[in-house]
Amino acid sequence: MTTNLAAFNTGSYYAGPKWKVLLWYFCNYYIFNSAFPWPYGFKSKLLKLFGARVGKGLVIKTKVRIKYPWLLTIGDHCWIGESVWIDNLAAVTLGDHVCLSQGALLLTGNHDYKQPDFPYRLGPIHIENGAWIGAMAVVCAGVTCGSHAVLTVNSVVSKEMEPWLIYSGNPAVAVRKREMKGHTVTILNTAAI
Repeated sequence: MTTNLAAFNTGSYYAGPKWKVLLWYFCNYYIFNSAFPWPYGFKSKLLKLFGARVGKGLVIKTKVRIKYPWLLTIGDHCWIGESVWIDNLAAVTLGDHVCLSQGALLLTGNHDYKQPDFPYRLGPIHIENGAWIGAMAVVCAGVTCGSHAVLTVNSVVSKEMEPWLIYSGNPAVAVRKREMKGHTVTILNTAAI
């Protein structure tokens, strides 16, 4: 058996009503993925209008792409940097005070390369409070980024990131503890670093 992309179909996957997907496509293209600096509050309201759950204080820069806002939850005081791509075929949840730096990619979908028809393999992404996803970093399907974890520039993570650790590389591995002034951290799983 060889790869047969002609046999691919989305199976039981349902993004939403076609009218909603199409309407969002235009809003996404002309407002979110635009170089024009639309006000943050306007973008927050538009996300909510399309079904996203958005907390207060969202900073969302230009050229951001969001696949389906109705599968997106954003906590309070989050930053979404320029050219971030939230490719959320499955749910994406950002806790409070999460930072997604420039060009970061949250990728909830993949394909099963073991099957000739390349079916979807989807998994939600959870980025917990205070976590920071660095510029051009990639978070893969099914990953939970623990509270205050950091994924460094250009790194790729496909497994759980434990809280208060800094991850780097491709594949990303824990390299050290994240320390903050005035905050003491106890790491329970020291085998990770």
